[in-house]
Amino acid sequence: MQRKRYTPGRTGSAARTAVVLTLGLGLGIGLTGCSAGTPVDDIAVDAKAGPAAPVAPPGRYRTLFEPCGSVPQATLRDLLPGAATLADRERDKAYRGTAAVTYDTDRRVGCTWRADTPDTSHRLVLDVERVVSYDTAVSDDDRAQEVYVRKQLAAGIPLPPTAPPTPTGPASATAPTPTSTTAPGTPPGKTPPGSSAAPDGTPTARSTTAGATGGAATGDPTTPDPASTGLEPRVLEGLGDIAYLDDVVSAGGANSHQRVVSVVFRTSNVIVTVSYREQTTGSGEAPDSAELQEKARNLARLLAERLEE
Repeated sequence: MQRKRYTPGRTGSAARTAVVLTLGLGLGIGLTGCSAGTPVDDIAVDAKAGPAAPVAPPGRYRTLFEPCGSVPQATLRDLLPGAATLADRERDKAYRGTAAVTYDTDRRVGCTWRADTPDTSHRLVLDVERVVSYDTAVSDDDRAQEVYVRKQLAAGIPLPPTAPPTPTGPASATAPTPTSTTAPGTPPGKTPPGSSAAPDGTPTARSTTAGATGGAATGDPTTPDPASTGLEPRVLEGLGDIAYLDDVVSAGGANSHQRVVSVVFRTSNVIVTVSYREQTTGSGEAPDSAELQEKARNLARLLAERLEE
């Protein structure tokens, strides 16, 4: 069959289709032009939006100091008396210290010094951690406080009681509810690490020998212990924002004793741990608690001053 010859113009259904398409495009253009402004509904939604949530401030510290060079030689000679008897090369190595292996020296650094003799061994360990919060609603300082509290409770040292708010009005006759000293996130009825539980389930501090005669830590830091020597594990005042001291003695045998004194303090978002250990061999007595505590506290104060520079 012969095909029809094409002629200009459209008739029939083709023409009607073209007209409909043209009218649709024109109508779309007209509607687009009328809606070029911001829709009223969008304006209403934007008006209801509140201010942006505030971002918690960063911590004071962005970097950390070099740890092995942070302790003066005079202090190391006092803390490592056995190093004086070593050969020159070994003595220099003992005073130089060994840096801790870390992957980010702006987040955590540390150093260890050690000097051994046939009768006595001394070891000093320094650990410095800069805490960073990845939650914009929690500041670096608050996150560092959480880390610090976990350390203190793990050492079995109770947190100081928080003073309750002063009651006002008719409700003033109601006794305030005691403040809990358990670690954040500890489920009800659970005991924090390093603590024991009383028969009623109340956490108590672990017993730690302190002092040359063997004092013990009390469960309540506000109640004096008749047997206290003043050298028991405790909260320290005047060191950083908050600090505590732990003192643990152990026997390695009939004539071997070890004492470890740790001073931990927080300044803003940095937590510093000074751990000083003395181990004796061939002696029936444990290393003197008062001497080790004084040396560890003096070094901690020196490091706290360095952080303030």
